[in-house]
Amino acid sequence: MKYILSIDQSTQGTKALLLDENGRLAARCDLPHAQKISGAGWVSHDPMEIWRNTLAVARDVLAESGVDPGDVLAVGLSNQRETSLLWDRDTGEPVNDAVVWQCARAAEICAGLAAHGKEIKEKTGLTLSPYFPAGKWAWLLQNTPNLAGKRLCAGTVDAWLVYQLTGGKHFQTDYSNASRTQLFNIRTLQWDEGLCALFGVPREILPQVTMSDGDFGETDLGGLLPHPVPICGVLGDSHAALFGQGCVSPGMGKATYGTGSSVMMHVGDAFVEGGDVVTSLAWGRHGKVSYVLEGNINYTGAVTTWIVEGLHLLDSPKDVGKVAQLADPEDGTYLVPAFTGLGAPYWNSAARAMFCGMSRTTGRPELVKAAEECIAYQIADVVRAMNTAAPVALRELRADGGPTRDRYLMQFQSDILKLPLSVPENEELSGIGAGYCAGIAAGLYPEDIAARLARSAYTPQRDKAWIEKHYGGWKQAVSMLLR
Repeated sequence: MKYILSIDQSTQGTKALLLDENGRLAARCDLPHAQKISGAGWVSHDPMEIWRNTLAVARDVLAESGVDPGDVLAVGLSNQRETSLLWDRDTGEPVNDAVVWQCARAAEICAGLAAHGKEIKEKTGLTLSPYFPAGKWAWLLQNTPNLAGKRLCAGTVDAWLVYQLTGGKHFQTDYSNASRTQLFNIRTLQWDEGLCALFGVPREILPQVTMSDGDFGETDLGGLLPHPVPICGVLGDSHAALFGQGCVSPGMGKATYGTGSSVMMHVGDAFVEGGDVVTSLAWGRHGKVSYVLEGNINYTGAVTTWIVEGLHLLDSPKDVGKVAQLADPEDGTYLVPAFTGLGAPYWNSAARAMFCGMSRTTGRPELVKAAEECIAYQIADVVRAMNTAAPVALRELRADGGPTRDRYLMQFQSDILKLPLSVPENEELSGIGAGYCAGIAAGLYPEDIAARLARSAYTPQRDKAWIEKHYGGWKQAVSMLLR
């Protein structure tokens, strides 16, 4: 039997997935990496730790599954997208830690370019923000010592891993990742010289942009495989999840529940102005690109981590739904989790988190409930903004990621959206989507491989008055924060 080995390099760790000839998940291994958080709230990752873990999880998944390394047909790769780094093109060594997508250290650089915000959004589909790599690369170039004379590569994590996997022979990114950099013109499908000049990022240090199902070179995974195999499916994690969910036509959309969340809606093969959300490229496949509307949320699953590790209100993230159900349903406590600002549709990097609406009877279950429900409220904010901008309204939300195991959260999400919601049996849709893309390109899978996923369904159970009351309270809480 032949297998696809898919690497999913995410914010919290790196996973290796083995997909069999039928597209089923045969095995999975993962390793966490350190979250480096400074006193100023800056978030960084060690690129070399990520590279070492990539090789380690690939080795472990083959060893633990008993699959012959010679049966690996191709490699797929999904990645945390906006995390940005620089490395020395000659040595392959990073010149600084990677700046994580959550990190707002480039806020001052972006503020200085505020007068160009309209031009930037018209070209890239993205609201000017330190969230995106352009500002992060600018910050690294301005604040990393001893760069003079070095031949640099500026890339997101996909480009970094492709470079390492191919021994420095291939410096490439795909259309989905390029579209999230704020330097790529998604109308002309080229790096934009004017934007590069604005941010002070030389065009020549950026990677070649390749179709997501294109040729990214070959790898033997550091000698693990008996012969090199093609890397032929590369997508940003949210785009990979969209593909893995089978959202390949306009009006289909998904939400990935991870550390943060990406809500994404396929809008076809033409540019659509995003309004309060952003426009990106879904992917490039078969020689053409598709477009999406997307809203990104900084803190969703990470809120649960904070409740467990920061406030010690729970022993395990698995308990969040059970404890939330113990809360007084009439309690009016809301958590607005703006720990590193608010993303779409508010775009306020200076906002900071708060609880509000507490009464004397508010206790542990009510605080947990507020933390749980703020995830769904943020998703609802983005869906409403997308429905305003899109030529066709979202007709169903497909959900993926670890928090989808929480039935309380999934039902609440369906209720607050008043939309059907479906959850596939496998939660690792980013890695699966990249694996499907690689498997189709390698000739192992049919185009409709995602249709084989089994799903569970949730349908709305609440009336309009309930939605207006609860969602209205959330909007009041956000308004208080942004005053």
